[in-house]
Amino acid sequence: MSSEAPVLKLYNTLSRAKEEFRPLDPANVRMYVCGPTVYDYAHIGNARPIIVFDVLFRLLRHLYGADHVTYVRNITDVDDKINARAAERGITIRELTEGTNKIFQEDVKALGCLEPSVQPRATEHIAEMIALIEKMIAAGHAYAADGHVLFDVPSMAEYGRLSRRPLDEMIAGARVDVAPYKRGDMDFVLWKPSKESEPGWDSPWGRGRPGWHLECSAMSWKHLGEVFDIHGGGIDLVFPHHENEIAQTRCAFGHEAMANYWMHNGFLQVEGEKMSKSLGNFVTINELLHTENFGGRKWPGEVLRLAMLRTHYRQPIDFTVKALEEAEASLRKWSAQIGAVSAAPAAAGEVLNALADDLNTPLALASLHELDAAALDGALKLFGIDICAYRQWVEGETKQAVDAEQVSSLISSRLAARAAKNWAESDRIRDELAAMGVALKDNKDGTTTWEVKR
Repeated sequence: MSSEAPVLKLYNTLSRAKEEFRPLDPANVRMYVCGPTVYDYAHIGNARPIIVFDVLFRLLRHLYGADHVTYVRNITDVDDKINARAAERGITIRELTEGTNKIFQEDVKALGCLEPSVQPRATEHIAEMIALIEKMIAAGHAYAADGHVLFDVPSMAEYGRLSRRPLDEMIAGARVDVAPYKRGDMDFVLWKPSKESEPGWDSPWGRGRPGWHLECSAMSWKHLGEVFDIHGGGIDLVFPHHENEIAQTRCAFGHEAMANYWMHNGFLQVEGEKMSKSLGNFVTINELLHTENFGGRKWPGEVLRLAMLRTHYRQPIDFTVKALEEAEASLRKWSAQIGAVSAAPAAAGEVLNALADDLNTPLALASLHELDAAALDGALKLFGIDICAYRQWVEGETKQAVDAEQVSSLISSRLAARAAKNWAESDRIRDELAAMGVALKDNKDGTTTWEVKR
């Protein structure tokens, strides 16, 4: 880290306090974020942690160097919802998840997100999951019963430290299954048997499949080690998912921590209401990018990203058409200000200081208004906002609204008028095209290209 770099402080859910970030190894800063369960299109609530932790990834790369940060975001590709959807369609879970994951990757790329260092798939880490279970059984923290393997919650004295909930709340929040083979109400499944019709893998406890919580413990261990720096996700994952991840990993390896910093983004609602299919306000990233179902138009990824970052990541966010319109107005202004400048992603001190203060993106964005064009372009790139990509989207959408065949016909007529030295007719056609928003560029070889000016 540069001696001039700001001190990075992050809010740690474990301590309920903002702490100075001290990586275990500054030459390899390690972060794990829970990724998508790829059985359907990702919704706009899923986009929030993807964008938030992409900004943190960019900031860490800026502070420690791109080659010194490892970011792992998993792909959950075995799950009861996936199994049910694949069975419903009569396809394998791999066929379902390949198609859905492809769309997810395209969507998050459109949101301006960098690819994580590693995107592990759960189904490719079954051996690690079995190894973790064996370690927990050997240490007295898990037991096999009736084809299942369960984590023995009372065996871990510090269980519940992350969520800090009373036992009765934890029991209610975990949606505990009542089963005769369980020793305690809070015990959760590490491995469960699979029917012949269900996906399954051979194990010492019979053919079966992993519990959801186990998957992330195995993938983080494989790619980041027994203890790493940052674990992130949505606030809804604190309990039971992250609480159970901590229990599994700590008890398997005997360490006091799984990750040193736990970060969680706040809830998202849509137009003042909780998002749900029953209310008809369930919005996917793909819909926003490619259909006119929200606000009567399509939205570029840069607008969606900026709208998210205008609220601090730990605060609840209300995702509205008005917020998107305000974000787009800022992008139009910045686009005009930047012009043709293309700067390296170096940001002014105020921007970096704000981001280093627990990703205070609202304060960082407010400071952009004081920057010159070159500094503004560099700062926006640190946010993951690409003005060139935004301009290309605008131009493409506007061009689609113009009748290309009509434009080509008018250009041909204008070229014929120019060849006949009928300058008045040539100028008239140029003016007609200009009124349509079409700008012409005459080339030395006698051809003419065009673009739509918004």
